[in-house]
Formats: sequence, structure tokens, C-alpha cells
Amino acid sequence: MAPSGTTSWELLLPAARAPARQRGRALQSALRDAVRSGRLAAGTRLPSSRELALDLGVSRGLVTEAYEQLTAEGYLRSARGSGTWVGDAARAGAPAARDLAPRGPGARVDFRPGTPDLSLFPRAAWGAAQRTVLARLPHSGLGYPDPRGLPELRTALAALLTRRRGVVADPEQLVVCSGVAQAMTLLGFALHGRGLRTLGVEDPGSPGHGPLFQAAGLGMTPVPLDGEGLAMEPLYRSGVRAVSTSPAHQFPTGIAYSARRRVELLEWARSVDGLIVEDDYDGDFRYDRAPVGALQGLDPERVAYTGSVSKSLAPGLRLGWLLVPRDLVDEVVERKRTLDMGHPALDQALLAEFVRGGGYDRHLRRCQRAYRERRDTLVRALAESFPGTGVSGIAAGLHIIARLPDRYGPEARFAAAARRAGVIVRWLSAHRLVPDGDPGLRLVLGYAHLAPSEILRGVGLLARETDGPGAGGGTGDSGAGQAPPGSGEGRGDAS
Repeated sequence: MAPSGTTSWELLLPAARAPARQRGRALQSALRDAVRSGRLAAGTRLPSSRELALDLGVSRGLVTEAYEQLTAEGYLRSARGSGTWVGDAARAGAPAARDLAPRGPGARVDFRPGTPDLSLFPRAAWGAAQRTVLARLPHSGLGYPDPRGLPELRTALAALLTRRRGVVADPEQLVVCSGVAQAMTLLGFALHGRGLRTLGVEDPGSPGHGPLFQAAGLGMTPVPLDGEGLAMEPLYRSGVRAVSTSPAHQFPTGIAYSARRRVELLEWARSVDGLIVEDDYDGDFRYDRAPVGALQGLDPERVAYTGSVSKSLAPGLRLGWLLVPRDLVDEVVERKRTLDMGHPALDQALLAEFVRGGGYDRHLRRCQRAYRERRDTLVRALAESFPGTGVSGIAAGLHIIARLPDRYGPEARFAAAARRAGVIVRWLSAHRLVPDGDPGLRLVLGYAHLAPSEILRGVGLLARETDGPGAGGGTGDSGAGQAPPGSGEGRGDAS
């Protein structure tokens, strides 16, 4: 039966030993897998049903049924009087599923921004909320959900966002999404449907936003930043009527839009009958003062507000939200309906319980303490190992912008030293759509996912490879321009 000389019953014996009620299905599955894998090659003649039944110690009817089923599926072929043969339609399947999750190359320390500490995920509290939800969720709750999201989650999120971020949150205008990525895509389709073909984006900005809007048919127009936020003169000149922003904590520069710039941005939107897309990706994490409230609270009909739990809990949950201006609600909800028929109901009910029960607030407080300590550790380590380094942006979020003194450059030289040290860093220049001509060494360094000991180790490895003071050598300033850890002077965070 098998080209290798293996007898038929050796291939199928495990199936024959299955429990009586499962034996027929197990035999069919074993035969099917043997054909797919090539252990039974095309053209191989199978033993008669009587012979195979005797070999396996099963009923002949079980074998006959298996042969008939696989013949119907195309794995086997048979003709009266000529026996049963392996067909040639089947092809071997892939040996195993590949994991294409985004992961960086192996490194001793990885400072890339944008990832929270996933070891802080509140497994016990999350599990307790899941048990509570499963115990009381009615059977009807497992049906197709409202494409906007479960009413209890939209209500809980509206209360949370109003309290923590100062938004104007009507649950009827809130859509539960698969993270900010889907929120951007939904908005892109809605804007494209209204005739818009270009959208302004911050430059530098988040590298992931452009492709999301482009997938919806929108072109990207880079708009530069100044010290207060989006530069208004280039924005007016661009001719766009929609712009994507992160005003509470801009990524990657780490600035917060000034009060004046927020007002000017809203005036621009009103003057062009336009829309501001506000990405509040890490607005809960501010270490020197209370977080700046969301721009949406100033004019909810000119600002579409989006956020997620990707930075606060874990990106793998794929849970986010979108607050839409009233005149866009129907278009966004209909697009959400056609894309996926609504977000998984059980996941929504679980998050609603976690928010209502206070678990979300407790987790944020825990992360706030941990991330502030790690930021302070990184700022101190840079000051000691690379004297003269300046840290810009506000004391918030999950990353900093560090500008190293020119003596550690140029960029290519420092990058080569980082590779030799086994340390992954990201450059601010990588986030620019239009080069600004500044040759300075500006690094975007994430810290939230690293323990303080890992942060110290990473900076030490970099210092040794670049002959910095951390290795006992190097020269330079004594940390001039470096703000005290946690102060409002030197700070930053990631997407």
C-alpha cells in the first residue's frame, strides 16, 4: 500500500484504536492525511475493503464507508472490478503554519518604540472578568452584534473617555473597532466616499497611518511641525480638507500641541469645512502633570477621535474605538458592517466588565508608576553615558526623543556601533516623509517594554561601542541641557 514498504495497517492502526464512535471519522482522517502528505502516492492501489478490515481489526463497513467518502472528495478513485486507487488531484499541504507576527531580529536590547510591557497584562483580573461575563451573558449575546459595538461597552467607554480624556462622548456616535488601524481605515473610506482624495499627515509622524488611508484610496500630503504642533501656513497651502494628528502627545516628536495651536487648528477645519482625525494613542500616560485633554472636546463635530487599548493593555486584543461626528456616523457604521459584521461580542462584553469594575483604572495606575520609573532610568543613563544629550518632548507616553552630541556621529557611524553592540534603535529621520536636512543624531527610544536593568544594560552597551563615558572613556559636556528625570523639560513617547 505504501511505497516505502510500510503495511497498510501500520499507517492506519492509530485510527483503528480510536473509541468506537470516533473510529470511522478517525480512519477517514488518517487516510486523507496519508494522501496529502505523500505517504500514499498518486497511483497507489489500496487493499480491498475486506483485506484492510482484517488487517485493522475493524468492520468491513467502516472501511467501505471511508473509501466511499474519500472517493467522493477526490482523494481516491475506483471503478467496478478494478479496485481502489489513490487519485492524483491531491497535493501535499503546507507542513506547518508560519507566524508572521511583526518581530524584530534577535538583539541584546531592543529600544524600538511603540510597545507596552506585556508582562504587566492583568491576567488574573482579566480572567475574573471573563468568568463573570460568561456566567451572565445571555445566549442572545453571542449572536451578531450591533456593528457599532455592544451598547454596554459603548456606554462604559463613553463614560471612561469623558472622565479621563475630556471628550464629548455620545454612545450613539461611538464605534468599537479592531484598534486604531481599523478606525483610520473606516474614516478613510467614509472620506473617500465624500469625494476627498488627499489627507494631510504630520511630518514626522506615525509610519503606519499613511498605508491605512492609502488603502482607502486617499493620497498623503505631508504637513511639517513646528514647536507648537502642525505648522498652520503649510496646512492652509496644502489645500487638504482633512488631517490626521496626535495633539495630546505627538508621535514621534513627543510634543503636546499648544493651546493656541489647538484653537488655530479648529479654526482651519471650520474655514475649509474639514475634519481633524485625532489619534489619542497614549493620552493616559503623563508623568509630570495631569494629561492634556483631547482636542475633540472643543469641537466634536469637527474632530473624529480614536484610541485603543493597544498601549494601555495589549495590542493583541485588537480593541479600539472611534468617536465620529454626527454627520459621518451612518457612513462609518455601514462600512463597519460590510467589513466584519461587528467586533467579537465576547471580547466586547469582557472589556465592558473590566472598565465598569475598575480593573482598567487600576491597571493604568500600575503602568503609570512602572513607565515613569523606566523613563527616569533611561534619561539618567543617557545623561551619564552620553553627556550633553538632550531629551525633548513632554514627560509622557512610551518613548523619548534623545539628541546626542555631534561627536558621537555621524548617524551611519553610530548605527554601525549599535549593530555591533546588539542594540536596536530607531532614528527620527526614519519617520520623516520629507527630509529636513538636519544631520543631528536624534533617536526615538522606547522604554516601556524594558525592565530598568535592561535599559541600563542597553545604554551601557551603546556607550562601550562608541567610547562613551559609560565605558570609562570619552569626553564632553557634563550633561548640559539635560532636564531632571520626570520633569517637564526633557521628555517624550511612541506610537
